[in-house]
Amino acid sequence: MLILFRWLLRIVTALLALTIAVALLIYYVAAGSLPDYDDRRAVEGLSAPVEIVRDTGNVPHVFGARDADVYFGLGYAHAQDRLWQMTMLRRTVQGRLSEIFGARTVKLDELMRRLDLYSLAAASVPAQDDQTRIALEAYARGVNEWISVVNAESRGRGAPEFFLFEPEIAYWQPADSLAILKLIGVQLSSHLSTEVLRARLSLLSRDWPRDLMPEVPGGGVMELPDYAQLVPGVPASSEAVRHADLGPFSPFPERGLEGASNAWAAAPERAAAGGSLLASDPHLGFSAPALWYLARLELASGGVIGGTIPGVPAVLVGRNAGLGWGLTSSYADDQDLMIEELNPADSAEYRTPQGWEPFRSRRVIVNVKDAAPVTLTLRWTQNGPVLPGGHYDIGSITPGGHVAALAWTLLDAGDTSMTAAIRLMTSQSTEEGIAAGELVVAPSQNLVLADQDGVAMVTVGRLPARDAAHETKGRMPALGWKPQNRWSGRLPYDSNPRVVDPEGGILGNTNNKTVDRPFPDHVSFDWGDSQRIQRWQRLMQEREVHSRESFIAAQLDTTSPAARSLLPLVAADLWFTGEAAPAGTPEARRERALALLAEWNGEMNEHLPEPLIYAAWMRALQDRLIQDELGPLATSFARMEPLFIERVFRDVEEAGRWCDILQSSPVETCTDIARLSLDDALLDLTERYGPNVESWRWGDAHQATHDHPVLGEVPVLKWFVNIRQSTSGGDFTLMRGMTAGEGPQPYLNVHGAGYRGVYNFADPDSSVFIISTGQSGHPLSRWYDDLSELWRRGEYLPMSLDPGLARAAATGVTVLEPAVPE
Repeated sequence: MLILFRWLLRIVTALLALTIAVALLIYYVAAGSLPDYDDRRAVEGLSAPVEIVRDTGNVPHVFGARDADVYFGLGYAHAQDRLWQMTMLRRTVQGRLSEIFGARTVKLDELMRRLDLYSLAAASVPAQDDQTRIALEAYARGVNEWISVVNAESRGRGAPEFFLFEPEIAYWQPADSLAILKLIGVQLSSHLSTEVLRARLSLLSRDWPRDLMPEVPGGGVMELPDYAQLVPGVPASSEAVRHADLGPFSPFPERGLEGASNAWAAAPERAAAGGSLLASDPHLGFSAPALWYLARLELASGGVIGGTIPGVPAVLVGRNAGLGWGLTSSYADDQDLMIEELNPADSAEYRTPQGWEPFRSRRVIVNVKDAAPVTLTLRWTQNGPVLPGGHYDIGSITPGGHVAALAWTLLDAGDTSMTAAIRLMTSQSTEEGIAAGELVVAPSQNLVLADQDGVAMVTVGRLPARDAAHETKGRMPALGWKPQNRWSGRLPYDSNPRVVDPEGGILGNTNNKTVDRPFPDHVSFDWGDSQRIQRWQRLMQEREVHSRESFIAAQLDTTSPAARSLLPLVAADLWFTGEAAPAGTPEARRERALALLAEWNGEMNEHLPEPLIYAAWMRALQDRLIQDELGPLATSFARMEPLFIERVFRDVEEAGRWCDILQSSPVETCTDIARLSLDDALLDLTERYGPNVESWRWGDAHQATHDHPVLGEVPVLKWFVNIRQSTSGGDFTLMRGMTAGEGPQPYLNVHGAGYRGVYNFADPDSSVFIISTGQSGHPLSRWYDDLSELWRRGEYLPMSLDPGLARAAATGVTVLEPAVPE
């Protein structure tokens, strides 16, 4: 027995030693791609030395003699820290993910190929002005220089992920940067899926879109036509929406998770220190690393600092010495789905106002790892690319003998949005910033500006010119051969919503409705916010003058106006009406929950139980209201819509009928449904978090999911690469933390402000910014998640253009010198 024990001990010891040795080997190999920020090297393509100073937050400050050299340095820094992310963004927009991920991403590649964004980006390169082409070419050389360093010096293939997937990296091209900008446009788009869903609801009941997808209050309500009459032959169906599995890199947002954001500004007369203020926090889906990357460029026009996206040579949100700018999604309706009729005698032709015409078509091959290649026939009509019925659930609203084509401003081969971004960085006044915005094609955004003297906001991006007789007014798919449904061009930039130096001195946007104009000058019927704007207006009006601190406080505000308005409405007949009940019973639990909510001020604080009870209640309530009518289609409304709940409980246009369960004999009241749904929510929370209501925490359920798109799904490894944090906020707070809405953890925080910045022109160097993870995309880097805890706590980094502050206690200085010809 002793001998057996000794041998077992030796075997276990040997296995432990082997495990440790393998772990150390993996660490050594993976760590080989960590860049050395204290470096000096000679490189081709520079006119003079470039200095990349990494400050204490690992933010690169790039200094050079010429702008081209500075863009070279930015490309070099991006590639050092985010090479894997950059290549995945490029592969996504090219439709080439399946070459390394196999069959899992074929559907995504297919959709990207049909949109043909990369070809459009390549065609847009000549459309850029000289300054922008110089920036694109110099940036590409900088990226390629780092790729050459990785290849020549065997630096761990550039990123640990390349040891698990295809390591070959194509050199960067100017078109790659333009393509990534278009990819961001895909992430910010929502009208296509909204059109399809509204059409499906219309087929089931003409009244349902009015209730479930209500217009934001303010202005007249447009009469919605009957889709079945416009497009006959489509059967009504309550089947669940069929989404193709597009994989972890999909840029196509689920409904409710399209781009969002906040931005506001105060003129000097409304600022305590007498200088303009601007706050900006764009919202996108969370990931590790974050999409945003902080950087400072020292251009000939002066320093510029803010948030960049790896792969794009521009500060997209930020400031220079004279101007600050922020962006919010405008929700402008720049997409229309067109139903195209096929020629019964020849399916290669489709109907146009002039008669039958052949599709413009091209065949492409999608290479798939460990599987046969997939051949696609891409087709375009005069309106746009033809999309398959399996995407966006398009097949459910397309009659037989027809296909659907997408008209979209993003599909422009002469897109000058990158030129607009480069010009904006060098603009020194709101007037110059507005002028730069004229070159934006897509995606449409609200550009919020502040300079030393005033503030302005303008909607940038080209809006389609629609006929006033358009049959659906762009709210549902329309017949593509009818002239009144087709676009006649683009509206002039001067017609876009614009405010310059408002009388009250403060302006801003939370994706709310910005104008109340009749169609076709309406901008949109569907807006991204009807709630946050209420809280923002109150916070702005509470103070005569604002400061950097008050703007930060508003940016981090976690009070939900939706909770404050809905709870008194939904619980009106439940508060203080219950009878004494034994401990542990549903009735007792309900009374405890109602007592907590009665004293709650609507603050979605991570340490409180009330936000969790409220969120679970409203989720269960909406589900009970719509489940019997919609059936499986109810999954398309996974997140609570406050305007719908309000319509029902106020019985607006007889919307109170949703409270009655059609399949039951009794006539249920809204109070009945409110009570039953609260019991549903409390039972679910008890099973998840235990019976003690007071011990529940919103933050336990509302964790921010900064997950690695690929490694984050690997067992064990996910604990090292995913960044999960308890967070405050919610779906309708200014510090927005959009919940997942479905799945085993429906309250996870999956979408919010990956970048926050507040700029103070009374003292520009007191401006601050932050991103939600860290600057590096390397999981072994100390800079991978170092900013995430600051972000969670609502803290910021200094955003200074003072070179001395950047060099003080710098974490590293990289010097790139022109190579001497041999």
